[in-house]
Amino acid sequence: MSGRFGHSGHVWRFAALFVVGFVVFLAARAKFIPKDFGRYGFYRAGALDDVKARPIQYAGHETCEVCHAPVVEARQGSRHDKLPCEGCHGPLAKHADAPIDVKPTKPEVPALCLRCHTKMAGKYEGFPQITPAQHYPEGPCTVCHQPHHPKIAKAK
Repeated sequence: MSGRFGHSGHVWRFAALFVVGFVVFLAARAKFIPKDFGRYGFYRAGALDDVKARPIQYAGHETCEVCHAPVVEARQGSRHDKLPCEGCHGPLAKHADAPIDVKPTKPEVPALCLRCHTKMAGKYEGFPQITPAQHYPEGPCTVCHQPHHPKIAKAK
C-alpha cells in the first residue's frame, strides 16, 4: 500500500459500490415502471383506459340548457353568458341522468363569487374585481346582483 497507487483499493471499492447502486437502480426501475410506459411519449398507455373506465362527472352546458331555458334567457348578454353551468354549480351528470331524484347543491354564494372577483394584481384592468371588506361586507353578493346576469339591480 505504498507508492503511487497504494490507495487504489479505495477507488475500486467506490467504483464497485457505484456499479452495484446502478444495477439496483435498473432493477427497481424495471420492477416499478409499467411496461406500457413511454408508448405515447412520457405517459403510461393504460392511463387512457383507466380514464375511460371512470364514471362521467360533467354533463356539459348543452344538457343543462335543455331543461333550464329560463336561465339561458336570463344569461343572454351578461358577462356570465359564456361561463359553463358546471363552472359554478359543479359536476351535474348525475342530476342530468335523474333530475327528480338528484338535486344539485346550491353554490355557496360569497365564496363562489370571490373565487373570481377578489381584487388581485394579476387580473386585467377591465375584469370586475372587488375588495370584499369594502364592497359589501354585511351580506351576500345576491342582495344586489343576480348571479346569472350580475348587472341586474336586484336579485329575484
